[in-house]
Parts: sequence; C-alpha cells; structure tokens
Amino acid sequence: MGGLEIRELEAFLVLAEELHFGRAGERLYVSQSRVSQLLRSLEGRIGAPLVERTSRRVALTPLGESFLASLRPAYEALRATVDEARAAARSVGGVLRIGFQGTVDDYLARAITRFEERHPTCTIEVAEIALSDPFGPVRRKEVDCAVVLLPVAEEDLVLGPVFSRQPQTLAVSVRHPLAGRESVAAEELADCRLIGIHDSAPAYWRRAQAPHETPGGLPIPAGPLVNTLQEGLSLTAADRGAMLLCRSTAEYHGHRRSLAFVPVEGLPDSLLGLVLRRGSATPQARAFARALGETLEQEAA
Repeated sequence: MGGLEIRELEAFLVLAEELHFGRAGERLYVSQSRVSQLLRSLEGRIGAPLVERTSRRVALTPLGESFLASLRPAYEALRATVDEARAAARSVGGVLRIGFQGTVDDYLARAITRFEERHPTCTIEVAEIALSDPFGPVRRKEVDCAVVLLPVAEEDLVLGPVFSRQPQTLAVSVRHPLAGRESVAAEELADCRLIGIHDSAPAYWRRAQAPHETPGGLPIPAGPLVNTLQEGLSLTAADRGAMLLCRSTAEYHGHRRSLAFVPVEGLPDSLLGLVLRRGSATPQARAFARALGETLEQEAA
C-alpha cells in the first residue's frame, strides 16, 4: 500500500462523520491542522481530492463518497480482527502441552519463559516425543504442538517458526576408529553403520535423519533401527553403529563416558521447527507459536 498510514484512514473516517475539521480533531485528540495534514497526505497517495473545503462547509467529493463506502467495512473488519486477537491473547489459559525431540535448547526455553510471562494462567506441560513417531502425538492430540526435526511435509500439519539451525554431529562409541577425531568428512560416513529409525516415521523424514548415501553418492551401511533417542545412544555406546545428532543434543549427552561426539563437515545443518495441527490448532498452541517467533526475531535483531 505504498507506506499507507492507518492514522490517515482514521482521520478521513472521522472527518467524513463530522464534516468539520475542529470536531474531527477533538475526537482524534489532535489539532485541526493535524487533521488537515493527514487528509492531504492521504489525498496525495490517492491522487485526487476526497473532501471539498470552503469557508462555510466541508463535503465529500464523489470519489470521497465512493472511497468511504469501500473503506468503512474494511476498516471495521480490520479493527474487529485486532480486537479478537487481543481478547484471545488475554484469555489464553488452561494447559499448553508441548512435545519435543532431543533437548530443550535455549531458544525454546526463552520462548517458554516469554509465554509464561504473557499468559500466567496457562500451565505448560513438556513431553519428549519418540524419534519413530515425530508427528503422531500432535495428530492424536496428545500434545498441542511439537518441536521436531525437519523436514516436515505432512498435509494435515502446518510448520510454524523454524529455529535451532545447527551442524550435525556423529555419535560413536569411544572404541570406534573415529572417536578421537576433531571432525569427520561427510564422505567418511560410508565407513560407518548409521543407526536408523523404525518405519513408523515417514520415509522421507527417516532418510533425512539417517541418510542412505553420502553427498558424493557413496552408500552408507545401515545399522540397527530404534524407536527412541535413548535406544540409539545405548546401541551406539555398545558399538553397534553410529548416530547423527544435532549439536545441542550431542552437547547435552557429552557427559556420557562411553560415547564420543565428532562434528561432521559437508552435511546440511539440522533444523528444528514447531508443528501444529492444520486448521484445528488450540489457542494455546497459536499463542506459543507467536511467542517463539518473537523470541527468534529478537535474537536475530
């Protein structure tokens, strides 16, 4: 709209009712000259007069009458939308159930704090989601929203804010030949048996977490399949295979003496995103999505 100011529209609407610059200014809590300035700015954007001014009267031009007829319902609808959003923000209570994969990182923790400050009557419950069932808890309404590893290509779900872009890390047993390395190249995964995820998760999603080949096309041997992160780490510690993790998850489990975590160079970063039910997300979930988005914007600023 070319930088259109809502204050200009408000000034025109009030003036159209009062047909008097002084009374319009009183209603808007501005001076008469300010009303005139706002109107001139609006007319400049439109390119033609909306109001006829004489020493005795103020009247709308034919274009002004037409513009008023179109503007009033649109403005009222916009105001109603804002009022509804404010009411929803004030009334969010009850329980917000958040599912997550991996660990609760700093971004998520700060978003939870922001949400709690904004909606003190809403209780938050956090539940870990199995690797083999990233989308099921949201679909079954066991949680209101979930923080899951990307990609997400489910028609009945909508992807909210995306965050936590991190390099991938290879978890191996301390007895593994790569355990002492500072980093490994993605092509070296052809020498590892990667632990995969049971097929209750979508195939495209499982391949993203445990690829079948390196970026250069070398096949990656398949290791055991697991349902949960803990199962995968236990098998890794037993040297039954290696596992790809995001950096924050690797750092969280860095205290485990039976495991080594080695950065992988040449793989796409891992990404986390908030997933909600399409068309039936709860008010709590929508409010949390806003809180998370604002947290990410603040961090990026």
